[in-house]
Amino acid sequence: MNNKVIGTLLLSVAASTAMASEITVISFGGAGKDVQTEAFYKPFEKATGNKVVAGEYNGEMGRIKVMVDTKSVNWDVVQVGGAELKTGCEEGLFEHLDTAKIGPSAGFLPGTFSDCGAGVLVWSTAMAYNADKLKTAPTGWADFWDTQTFPGKRSLHKGAKYTLEIALMADGVALGDIYKVLSSKEGVDRAFRKLDQIKGNIQWWEAGAQPMQFLASGDVVMTSAFNGRVFAAQESGANIRMIWPGSIYDIDSWAIPKGSKNKASAEQFIAFSLRPEQQKLHTEKLGYGSTNLHTVTLLDPALAARLNTSPDNLSHAMPIDNGFWVDHEEELQQRFNAWAAK
Repeated sequence: MNNKVIGTLLLSVAASTAMASEITVISFGGAGKDVQTEAFYKPFEKATGNKVVAGEYNGEMGRIKVMVDTKSVNWDVVQVGGAELKTGCEEGLFEHLDTAKIGPSAGFLPGTFSDCGAGVLVWSTAMAYNADKLKTAPTGWADFWDTQTFPGKRSLHKGAKYTLEIALMADGVALGDIYKVLSSKEGVDRAFRKLDQIKGNIQWWEAGAQPMQFLASGDVVMTSAFNGRVFAAQESGANIRMIWPGSIYDIDSWAIPKGSKNKASAEQFIAFSLRPEQQKLHTEKLGYGSTNLHTVTLLDPALAARLNTSPDNLSHAMPIDNGFWVDHEEELQQRFNAWAAK
């Protein structure tokens, strides 16, 4: 082989290597990261030749801010919650996404796309109970407060968010009016008065795994819980059931930190992960709903009916108002902490 041919081959290899890239994708770790590896990362690598370096964090926006401020961004895609996405976008921590490259918004759940984010999963806070220990099924948050019919401890998240909304639902406020009521001092007072009624019956949870542990041990008869945790308990054989009316849902999104050197590949990855075929794998393993409305056609109907994004379940649910919580969480959490400590 002459030098000219060798040179041409070397140039060809260099060109193909240059076309492939490496992106760093950061999620919340745990079982979610394991599933994302199988549903998103490995298939993306196979389909594109781009390598995915998978990392994890605990949602600390400060880490992203330091990277952006010092122009030392080494993350390309990061999973963020709804409130963090809104705040980060307003503060200029994320790139603006060209959602036209991802797909028509009509094919996705409303709220999936924003200026800086593309929703990758839908998760809910809902009521759950152990059907082996509670023979009569509660039907909504009003029953959560009915300690005569359903004696025993209950469990709620030890925080203002979700807990105040739940209290107002139990007090008869319509889903569409929750944040209007909660925006007034009278509405906040009303929520805390409602919580006063069952304060002595509450066993607070702080980590996502605790509600299922409390139900399994019989410490509580019903609880608020993340639907993915309930799904995992059901898959392991536990007779835990969900009550969907009054559930509160939010969307976790992919975002690209401002200054990523691989924005094009990052957008390509995001688009790939939101395909129905990849979302199917993700949903089947984790039990969190898909933002892609076409995913349901690929799922077993029995599984689809158990998801928070099932039309029947979603029709009784409320999207969380992240704008409200960005504006009011600090003051309401302070009041909640003072109330809980009494």
